[in-house]
Amino acid sequence: MGQLTEEQASSELNELAEMIARHDRLYYGKDQPEITDAEYDALRRRNNAIEARFPHLILPDSPSHRVGTEPAAGFRKIRHAIPMTSLENALTLDHMRKFLDGIRNFILELHNPNVSIELVGEPKIDGLSCSLRYEKGLLVLGLTRGNGIEGEDVTANVKTIKDIPHQLPSKGWPDVLEVRGEVYMSDKDFIRLNEQQELVGGKRFANPRNAAAGSLRQLDPDATAHRPLRFFAYAWGEVSTPIAQTQWEARRKLKEWGFKLNEPSGLVEVIDSDYTTLSRCHETIHVQRSSLGFSVDGVVMKVNRLDWQDRLGFDSRSPRWAIAWKFPPEQASTVIRNIVVQIGRLGRATPVANLAPITVGGVLVSRATLHNRDEMERKDIREDDTVIIQRAGDVIPQVVEVVKDRRPVHSRPYPFPTHCPVCGSTLAREEDAAETYCTGGLFCQAQARERLLHFVSRNAFDIEGLGEKNIRLFYEKGLLRTPVDIFTLEERDRHSDPPLSAWKGWGDTSAHNLFDAIHRARTISLDRFIYALGIRQVGEATARLLARHYLTRKNWCRSMEAAVDPDSEARESLLSINGIGESMAEDIVSFFREPQNQEVLSKLYRPRNDSESLVTVRDFEPLNIASPVSGKTVVFTGKMETMSRSEAKAHAERSGANVASSVSKKTDYVVTGPGAGSKEKEARELGLTILSEREWLNLIGKA
Repeated sequence: MGQLTEEQASSELNELAEMIARHDRLYYGKDQPEITDAEYDALRRRNNAIEARFPHLILPDSPSHRVGTEPAAGFRKIRHAIPMTSLENALTLDHMRKFLDGIRNFILELHNPNVSIELVGEPKIDGLSCSLRYEKGLLVLGLTRGNGIEGEDVTANVKTIKDIPHQLPSKGWPDVLEVRGEVYMSDKDFIRLNEQQELVGGKRFANPRNAAAGSLRQLDPDATAHRPLRFFAYAWGEVSTPIAQTQWEARRKLKEWGFKLNEPSGLVEVIDSDYTTLSRCHETIHVQRSSLGFSVDGVVMKVNRLDWQDRLGFDSRSPRWAIAWKFPPEQASTVIRNIVVQIGRLGRATPVANLAPITVGGVLVSRATLHNRDEMERKDIREDDTVIIQRAGDVIPQVVEVVKDRRPVHSRPYPFPTHCPVCGSTLAREEDAAETYCTGGLFCQAQARERLLHFVSRNAFDIEGLGEKNIRLFYEKGLLRTPVDIFTLEERDRHSDPPLSAWKGWGDTSAHNLFDAIHRARTISLDRFIYALGIRQVGEATARLLARHYLTRKNWCRSMEAAVDPDSEARESLLSINGIGESMAEDIVSFFREPQNQEVLSKLYRPRNDSESLVTVRDFEPLNIASPVSGKTVVFTGKMETMSRSEAKAHAERSGANVASSVSKKTDYVVTGPGAGSKEKEARELGLTILSEREWLNLIGKA
């Protein structure tokens, strides 16, 4: 060890602790090791040798304290008592008008324009959503939002955040209280953290949000404790008793119970079409944005009355009573170095500009989507152009305009390719369509890889360790071609020479962690399974609609196979689902027409050698199983008199019913009002149960 001084030893121990912690995060948290197992072991040996010579310098969070107790491969997943949805965005005042119009159309008494809507305006914190569960005043659970249905158990980590009380003061809190809010990092703390990262040779974080997310998701709570995290409370999930009558009163209660609130906030009253106070609230927070000391990207507007919030409820993605009015996106100027065409999982050919790197809104941007061929031609975007870039919704980089007076003399229009840059198949588009698609299908490697990436993504099977880098690696080596290959990977690896554990950059632990993550992912809910298949036009919301209607995997698959016949009852039933149109239905049944898709599905859930199947798909669980209409199909026709049609449908869905747009033999109830026409007549001809609005409300307990 030579003539190592005490000062040098102290400095090196700190550096080693940071380096080992960083590699632990990459290895155990992200399955993205940057060094070999041997190089990692050398770092630990060096740390232990210095500690042996200078025992009084051992750090409280020394890597040696964790010998033999490696962090878990991932966080335990726990289902939220009440889903954690995200907010819809508004980018303009016109979007806000449409949001308020939707509220007025939904709640019958608001059809009178003289009745005001009171809103609460709060800064939209750019952090990581988190839910804290208190039982009898004690903090018992902390969850990330995750996919909204399930979150990651970060209880030990949130207990290290000073803003989060471990015990609530005795001031009338309910026995069960879930407090929801945002874990974030202040601007000053973010700058200081990046300076520390530079000193120890660690990776700089792109923005405070990424820094907060990475810090909360440390597998070692001691590492989280050393990060300057904070917490704002702004909502709640499950509560055993109501906590307030208005959002404003609830905020006050949260403050009394020891939580910090996102400020500045205020009450806004909107009457008829006067949006003056609404705009003033948004502008006030926008002006103060740079002086708040933390990242804010908009203003969240919430309906103040909680009884109205309850009536408005949620759609499949977000609450109907709240919206995030985003600030205008920041812009910057840079140069397009070159343009490439990327092929997505469904074959869509998207032109992408590779840029001279530029910081936009605090994030380093080096690529921007050009959307499609028509958009490129409309804006006349070319290579070597100087362009104005902005991040749409402060997220996706896009080209706003070309600075044509700075265009090089040699400039020529970009020749959009006629063939796929990956597989060479023809690029085609339907008449009057904007998008261009590769015709290569699964023959195209890009589509196959992207489909696999989608299959293992967070809101699908959520398999840690199968990111873009490893999917590409395994695909190139012929280990992965279809989703079936993922779940047979471990079995095939036992007979491989060399096995995965012997690959460069891998090892026994990393291989075990990957196989363990795949094993944990074998059981999945029906809605996530449908989404994972990557059917065109079927996103998370549509997948949930389908799961809710068909309830089981067998029922869904059999119905879709039958729906291939356009004149079948199965096709009629599919089209009756509120939100499923002709185009979407055709894309769904087209998936089932393909023999290779049927083969993949069959192999995924067919038992192997009298053992369990590769994948177990859980039946869909209605939100209110005890309801007398749970799982029933209902059709509304005519005018509703005590509530709007939209509210009537929302009540039905919250009671576990499936709302259909047309009558069929499988319809359980037809609810009629004044002006009911052909649907009521058809229902009588089919001998269906017909209810008045009052009878329906009595049935679901809302009379």
